Amino acid sequence: MNTLEITDLVKRYGDFTAVDHLNLNIKEGEVLGLLGPNGSGKSTTINCLLSLLKYEHGTIEIFGKKMSPNALEIKRNIGIVPQDVAVFDELNVYENIDYFCGLYVNDKHERKALVEEAIQFVGLQDFTKHLPKELSGGLLRRLNIACGVAHKPKLIILDEPTVAVDPQSRNKILEGIVELNKQGSTILYTSHYMEEIEQICTRVVIMDKGKEIATGTKEELKAMSQFGETVSFTSFDLSAAFIESVKSLDFVFEVSQDVNDLVIRCHRGDHNLVNLINHFTQANVDYLSVRNEMPTLNDVFLEITGKDLRD
Repeated sequence: MNTLEITDLVKRYGDFTAVDHLNLNIKEGEVLGLLGPNGSGKSTTINCLLSLLKYEHGTIEIFGKKMSPNALEIKRNIGIVPQDVAVFDELNVYENIDYFCGLYVNDKHERKALVEEAIQFVGLQDFTKHLPKELSGGLLRRLNIACGVAHKPKLIILDEPTVAVDPQSRNKILEGIVELNKQGSTILYTSHYMEEIEQICTRVVIMDKGKEIATGTKEELKAMSQFGETVSFTSFDLSAAFIESVKSLDFVFEVSQDVNDLVIRCHRGDHNLVNLINHFTQANVDYLSVRNEMPTLNDVFLEITGKDLRD
Protein backbone atom coordinates (compact mmCIF):
# COMPACT_ATOMS: atom_id res chain seq x y z
CA MET A 1 0.00 0.00 0.00
CA ASN A 2 1.24 3.50 -0.82
CA THR A 3 1.19 6.04 2.00
CA LEU A 4 1.73 8.84 -0.53
CA GLU A 5 1.10 8.89 -4.26
CA ILE A 6 1.80 11.91 -6.46
CA THR A 7 0.70 11.61 -10.08
CA ASP A 8 1.70 13.94 -12.93
CA LEU A 9 2.22 16.94 -10.65
CA VAL A 10 2.88 20.31 -12.32
CA LYS A 11 3.59 23.54 -10.46
CA ARG A 12 4.55 26.74 -12.27
CA TYR A 13 5.60 30.20 -11.18
CA GLY A 14 4.84 32.31 -14.24
CA ASP A 15 6.98 30.94 -17.06
CA PHE A 16 9.11 28.87 -14.69
CA THR A 17 8.13 25.23 -14.13
CA ALA A 18 9.21 24.26 -10.62
CA VAL A 19 7.67 20.77 -10.72
CA ASP A 20 7.37 19.17 -14.13
CA HIS A 21 4.94 16.21 -14.40
CA LEU A 22 6.36 14.55 -11.30
CA ASN A 23 5.33 11.03 -10.30
CA LEU A 24 6.34 9.96 -6.81
CA ASN A 25 5.14 7.32 -4.37
CA ILE A 26 6.10 6.27 -0.88
CA LYS A 27 5.19 2.80 0.30
CA GLU A 28 3.91 2.26 3.80
CA GLY A 29 6.83 1.71 6.17
CA GLU A 30 9.49 3.20 3.90
CA VAL A 31 12.17 5.74 4.73
CA LEU A 32 12.37 7.55 1.40
CA GLY A 33 15.26 9.90 0.74
CA LEU A 34 14.36 12.75 -1.62
CA LEU A 35 17.52 14.22 -3.14
CA GLY A 36 18.12 17.07 -5.52
CA PRO A 37 20.34 20.10 -6.01
CA ASN A 38 19.11 23.50 -4.89
CA GLY A 39 16.20 24.56 -7.10
CA SER A 40 15.33 21.00 -8.13
CA GLY A 41 11.72 21.25 -6.86
CA LYS A 42 11.95 19.34 -3.57
CA SER A 43 10.53 22.06 -1.32
CA THR A 44 7.84 22.97 -3.85
CA THR A 45 6.80 19.31 -4.03
CA ILE A 46 6.57 19.12 -0.23
CA ASN A 47 4.49 22.30 -0.06
CA CYS A 48 2.15 20.97 -2.74
CA LEU A 49 1.62 17.63 -1.01
CA LEU A 50 0.83 19.49 2.22
CA SER A 51 -1.71 21.63 0.29
CA LEU A 52 0.22 24.77 1.15
CA LEU A 53 0.55 25.57 -2.56
CA LYS A 54 -1.93 25.34 -5.39
CA TYR A 55 -0.70 23.48 -8.45
CA GLU A 56 -1.70 23.48 -12.10
CA HIS A 57 -2.05 19.77 -12.75
CA GLY A 58 -1.88 16.37 -11.11
CA THR A 59 -3.27 14.49 -8.14
CA ILE A 60 -1.97 13.87 -4.63
CA GLU A 61 -3.29 11.04 -2.47
CA ILE A 62 -2.23 10.38 1.11
CA PHE A 63 -3.41 7.26 2.96
CA GLY A 64 -5.45 6.43 -0.14
CA LYS A 65 -7.45 9.67 -0.02
CA LYS A 66 -7.21 12.86 -2.06
CA MET A 67 -5.27 15.57 -0.29
CA SER A 68 -6.79 19.06 -0.05
CA PRO A 69 -6.50 22.14 2.19
CA ASN A 70 -9.55 20.98 4.17
CA ALA A 71 -8.55 17.31 4.53
CA LEU A 72 -8.20 17.53 8.30
CA GLU A 73 -8.33 13.77 8.92
CA ILE A 74 -5.33 13.32 6.65
CA LYS A 75 -3.42 16.23 8.16
CA ARG A 76 -3.88 14.88 11.70
CA ASN A 77 -1.72 11.92 10.69
CA ILE A 78 1.08 13.97 9.11
CA GLY A 79 4.06 15.38 10.98
CA ILE A 80 6.27 18.04 9.40
CA VAL A 81 9.74 19.02 10.59
CA PRO A 82 10.74 22.04 8.48
CA GLN A 83 14.27 23.06 7.57
CA ASP A 84 13.85 26.38 9.37
CA VAL A 85 13.22 25.86 13.08
CA ALA A 86 9.56 26.69 13.76
CA VAL A 87 8.95 27.11 17.48
CA PHE A 88 7.65 29.91 19.71
CA ASP A 89 10.43 31.94 21.34
CA GLU A 90 8.26 32.91 24.31
CA LEU A 91 7.34 29.30 25.19
CA ASN A 92 9.70 26.90 26.94
CA VAL A 93 10.55 23.43 25.63
CA TYR A 94 7.63 21.66 27.33
CA GLU A 95 5.13 24.37 26.35
CA ASN A 96 6.23 24.32 22.71
CA ILE A 97 5.81 20.57 22.37
CA ASP A 98 2.50 20.69 24.23
CA TYR A 99 1.21 23.44 21.95
CA PHE A 100 2.01 21.63 18.70
CA CYS A 101 0.77 18.30 20.02
CA GLY A 102 -2.43 20.08 21.08
CA LEU A 103 -3.17 20.94 17.47
CA TYR A 104 -3.92 17.25 16.95
CA VAL A 105 -4.74 15.82 20.40
CA ASN A 106 -7.45 17.46 22.51
CA ASP A 107 -7.48 15.11 25.49
CA LYS A 108 -5.18 16.64 28.15
CA HIS A 109 -4.19 13.34 29.79
CA GLU A 110 -3.35 11.74 26.46
CA ARG A 111 -1.46 14.83 25.35
CA LYS A 112 0.56 14.98 28.58
CA ALA A 113 1.74 11.40 28.06
CA LEU A 114 2.62 12.08 24.43
CA VAL A 115 4.55 15.26 25.28
CA GLU A 116 6.55 13.51 28.00
CA GLU A 117 7.30 10.63 25.64
CA ALA A 118 8.47 13.06 22.94
CA ILE A 119 10.74 14.84 25.42
CA GLN A 120 12.33 11.53 26.39
CA PHE A 121 12.55 10.50 22.76
CA VAL A 122 14.67 13.50 21.71
CA GLY A 123 16.64 13.65 24.96
CA LEU A 124 15.41 17.01 26.24
CA GLN A 125 14.31 15.92 29.72
CA ASP A 126 16.94 18.19 31.34
CA PHE A 127 15.79 21.22 29.34
CA THR A 128 11.99 21.25 29.69
CA LYS A 129 11.91 24.74 31.27
CA HIS A 130 14.46 26.28 28.91
CA LEU A 131 13.42 28.82 26.31
CA PRO A 132 14.51 28.15 22.71
CA LYS A 133 17.12 30.94 22.88
CA GLU A 134 18.81 29.09 25.74
CA LEU A 135 19.35 25.92 23.70
CA SER A 136 22.31 25.01 21.51
CA GLY A 137 21.74 24.52 17.80
CA GLY A 138 21.59 20.76 18.17
CA LEU A 139 19.12 20.88 21.06
CA LEU A 140 16.98 23.36 19.15
CA ARG A 141 16.82 20.94 16.22
CA ARG A 142 15.75 18.19 18.61
CA LEU A 143 12.97 20.45 19.91
CA ASN A 144 11.89 21.12 16.33
CA ILE A 145 11.59 17.38 15.74
CA ALA A 146 9.70 16.75 18.98
CA CYS A 147 7.15 19.40 18.03
CA GLY A 148 6.57 17.68 14.69
CA VAL A 149 6.26 14.09 15.87
CA ALA A 150 4.77 14.23 19.39
CA HIS A 151 1.28 13.33 18.11
CA LYS A 152 2.69 10.09 16.57
CA PRO A 153 1.84 10.75 12.90
CA LYS A 154 1.71 7.97 10.32
CA LEU A 155 3.65 10.07 7.78
CA ILE A 156 6.58 12.25 8.87
CA ILE A 157 8.25 14.74 6.52
CA LEU A 158 11.72 15.82 7.61
CA ASP A 159 13.24 18.61 5.53
CA GLU A 160 16.98 19.00 6.27
CA PRO A 161 16.53 18.26 10.01
CA THR A 162 20.25 18.12 10.84
CA VAL A 163 21.48 21.35 9.25
CA ALA A 164 24.31 22.94 11.27
CA VAL A 165 24.16 20.57 14.24
CA ASP A 166 27.01 18.89 16.10
CA PRO A 167 27.87 15.22 15.41
CA GLN A 168 26.38 14.02 18.71
CA SER A 169 23.04 15.68 18.02
CA ARG A 170 23.10 14.45 14.42
CA ASN A 171 23.56 10.86 15.56
CA LYS A 172 20.79 11.29 18.13
CA ILE A 173 18.44 12.65 15.45
CA LEU A 174 19.24 9.86 12.96
CA GLU A 175 18.78 7.19 15.61
CA GLY A 176 15.44 8.79 16.48
CA ILE A 177 14.28 8.72 12.85
CA VAL A 178 15.09 5.03 12.58
CA GLU A 179 13.17 4.39 15.81
CA LEU A 180 10.14 6.37 14.55
CA ASN A 181 10.15 4.17 11.47
CA LYS A 182 10.32 1.02 13.61
CA GLN A 183 7.31 2.33 15.56
CA GLY A 184 5.30 2.44 12.34
CA SER A 185 5.82 5.87 10.80
CA THR A 186 6.54 6.26 7.10
CA ILE A 187 9.31 8.81 6.53
CA LEU A 188 10.03 11.31 3.75
CA TYR A 189 13.54 12.64 4.32
CA THR A 190 15.53 15.34 2.54
CA SER A 191 19.16 16.12 3.29
CA HIS A 192 22.33 17.56 1.78
CA TYR A 193 24.36 15.03 3.77
CA MET A 194 24.68 11.97 1.57
CA GLU A 195 26.01 9.81 4.41
CA GLU A 196 22.70 10.33 6.23
CA ILE A 197 20.76 9.10 3.20
CA GLU A 198 23.03 6.06 2.95
CA GLN A 199 22.56 5.35 6.66
CA ILE A 200 18.80 5.53 7.12
CA CYS A 201 16.92 5.46 3.80
CA THR A 202 15.45 2.27 2.34
CA ARG A 203 14.88 3.91 -1.07
CA VAL A 204 16.10 7.07 -2.77
CA VAL A 205 14.54 9.38 -5.38
CA ILE A 206 16.76 11.89 -7.19
CA MET A 207 15.06 15.01 -8.56
CA ASP A 208 16.39 17.65 -10.91
CA LYS A 209 14.61 20.45 -12.76
CA GLY A 210 11.29 19.41 -11.24
CA LYS A 211 11.46 15.80 -12.47
CA GLU A 212 12.32 12.43 -11.02
CA ILE A 213 15.46 11.32 -12.85
CA ALA A 214 16.40 8.20 -10.88
CA THR A 215 14.93 6.02 -8.17
CA GLY A 216 15.89 2.84 -6.37
CA THR A 217 17.66 1.43 -3.37
CA LYS A 218 21.17 2.67 -2.65
CA GLU A 219 22.57 -0.44 -4.28
CA GLU A 220 20.36 -0.08 -7.36
CA LEU A 221 21.39 3.54 -7.85
CA LYS A 222 25.06 2.71 -7.51
CA ALA A 223 24.63 -0.03 -10.10
CA MET A 224 23.44 2.63 -12.58
CA SER A 225 26.82 4.36 -12.47
CA GLN A 226 29.39 3.83 -15.19
CA PHE A 227 32.12 4.40 -12.62
CA GLY A 228 33.87 1.70 -10.64
CA GLU A 229 36.17 2.08 -7.71
CA THR A 230 38.56 4.88 -6.86
CA VAL A 231 42.08 3.66 -6.14
CA SER A 232 44.64 5.81 -4.31
CA PHE A 233 48.38 5.06 -4.28
CA THR A 234 50.93 6.78 -2.06
CA SER A 235 54.33 6.84 -3.73
CA PHE A 236 57.51 8.92 -3.84
CA ASP A 237 58.23 7.73 -7.39
CA LEU A 238 55.51 9.46 -9.43
CA SER A 239 57.10 10.80 -12.58
CA ALA A 240 55.12 12.76 -15.15
CA ALA A 241 55.72 10.01 -17.71
CA PHE A 242 54.37 7.33 -15.38
CA ILE A 243 51.26 9.37 -14.54
CA GLU A 244 50.60 9.78 -18.27
CA SER A 245 50.91 6.03 -18.71
CA VAL A 246 48.26 5.50 -16.01
CA LYS A 247 45.94 7.97 -17.74
CA SER A 248 46.27 6.00 -20.98
CA LEU A 249 44.92 2.76 -19.47
CA ASP A 250 41.59 1.79 -21.04
CA PHE A 251 39.77 1.32 -17.73
CA VAL A 252 40.94 4.61 -16.18
CA PHE A 253 38.47 7.48 -16.22
CA GLU A 254 40.27 10.22 -14.31
CA VAL A 255 43.63 10.71 -12.59
CA SER A 256 44.59 13.41 -10.08
CA GLN A 257 47.72 13.97 -8.01
CA ASP A 258 48.13 15.51 -4.57
CA VAL A 259 51.85 15.60 -3.81
CA ASN A 260 52.65 11.91 -3.22
CA ASP A 261 49.10 10.59 -3.61
CA LEU A 262 47.83 9.44 -6.99
CA VAL A 263 44.02 9.14 -7.10
CA ILE A 264 42.68 7.04 -9.95
CA ARG A 265 38.96 6.82 -10.83
CA CYS A 266 38.10 3.77 -12.86
CA HIS A 267 35.29 2.68 -15.12
CA ARG A 268 33.32 -0.31 -13.90
CA GLY A 269 35.28 -3.53 -14.14
CA ASP A 270 36.18 -6.68 -12.24
CA HIS A 271 39.97 -6.41 -12.04
CA ASN A 272 40.81 -2.70 -11.95
CA LEU A 273 42.74 -2.83 -8.68
CA VAL A 274 44.78 -5.86 -9.75
CA ASN A 275 45.52 -4.30 -13.13
CA LEU A 276 46.71 -1.06 -11.52
CA ILE A 277 48.97 -2.91 -9.11
CA ASN A 278 50.40 -4.86 -12.04
CA HIS A 279 50.97 -1.59 -13.92
CA PHE A 280 52.97 -0.17 -10.99
CA THR A 281 54.97 -3.39 -10.72
CA GLN A 282 55.77 -3.58 -14.43
CA ALA A 283 56.92 0.07 -14.42
CA ASN A 284 59.10 -0.57 -11.32
CA VAL A 285 57.24 2.16 -9.42
CA ASP A 286 57.21 1.52 -5.68
CA TYR A 287 54.31 2.59 -3.49
CA LEU A 288 53.89 2.84 0.27
CA SER A 289 50.14 2.17 0.43
CA VAL A 290 47.08 1.57 -1.70
CA ARG A 291 43.44 2.30 -0.83
CA ASN A 292 40.37 1.16 -2.70
CA GLU A 293 36.94 2.86 -2.41
CA MET A 294 33.74 1.80 -4.13
CA PRO A 295 31.41 4.42 -5.67
CA THR A 296 29.38 6.44 -3.18
CA LEU A 297 25.85 7.71 -3.55
CA ASN A 298 27.30 11.18 -3.97
CA ASP A 299 29.35 9.93 -6.95
CA VAL A 300 26.14 8.65 -8.53
CA PHE A 301 24.34 11.93 -7.81
CA LEU A 302 27.17 13.92 -9.36
CA GLU A 303 27.18 11.71 -12.44
CA ILE A 304 23.41 11.90 -12.94
CA THR A 305 22.86 15.60 -12.23
CA GLY A 306 26.28 17.07 -12.97
CA LYS A 307 26.10 18.77 -9.57
CA ASP A 308 27.47 18.07 -6.11
CA LEU A 309 24.69 17.74 -3.55
CA ARG A 310 26.86 19.48 -0.96
CA ASP A 311 27.25 22.67 -3.02
